[in-house]
Amino acid sequence: MSPIQLLIVYCLGIAGFSVIGGLLPGWIKMTHTRTQLVMSLVSGLMLGVAFYHLLPHSAAMVGGLHGIDTAIWWLMIGLVVMLLLLRVFHFQQHEFTVGDLAQHDHHRYGAHESSAHGLSWVGLGLGLAVHTLIDGVALGAVMLASGSGDGFIGVGVFLAILLHKPLDAMSIVSVMAAGGRSRKAQTIANLVFALMCPLGALLFFFGAEALADGTNYIVAAALAFSAGAFICIALSDLLPEVHFHSHDRIKLTLAFLLGLILAYAIGSAEPVGIHVSTH
Repeated sequence: MSPIQLLIVYCLGIAGFSVIGGLLPGWIKMTHTRTQLVMSLVSGLMLGVAFYHLLPHSAAMVGGLHGIDTAIWWLMIGLVVMLLLLRVFHFQQHEFTVGDLAQHDHHRYGAHESSAHGLSWVGLGLGLAVHTLIDGVALGAVMLASGSGDGFIGVGVFLAILLHKPLDAMSIVSVMAAGGRSRKAQTIANLVFALMCPLGALLFFFGAEALADGTNYIVAAALAFSAGAFICIALSDLLPEVHFHSHDRIKLTLAFLLGLILAYAIGSAEPVGIHVSTH
């Protein structure tokens, strides 16, 4: 399967999982503990993908010490940009029921119980839209950087995004429901959000390729930028939510470590030598 065919499969999978995530609140109760376990797993997976895949691949594309410097600079830019987005939009919200909030004394989201009305979902949606576009850039960049070859190219980035999107979609739909938005409006928002990541991936894949001469540097920068964004999301947003609690520490820690192990193991499914410089 060629990189573009695989990218299309990844995009369809991510869009499908995102739509399902938006529908889940109406199907099952996503309890506090289940949500925290998923967030722990995704945190470890995102950190592992950033350090084991995106960053070394970025440095290898440029080559030499200059490649390392370039990768670190773009990693820091990605981290700072994502941190600013988190600060401005404050859009990560993965708790869904007032009962769970009261039961676990989740102070961080106490304010959201009374503010989830009116147009509060707009800020949440805008922030997550930017976030998921960056995810799409990460996926498009790793697929473009791979060239041609055997193996499941970019599977680490794909899985990190795939597992994260349902949580984001659930957040948007839940806040819209709390604000009294119609089921039709929730469905439309869910579908539009599901298409954002594939849009970012495809636009970057074909847009960067069209620039030809500067493709290597652009892709390397995008990979490192995405690594910074992944690190920021994991360390400043997902993990603090998880470690805010004193309960279930062992289960949450094991889920986090499983995410790291999974990210490292994914390397065996990628083409041999994908992180080796050709310069």
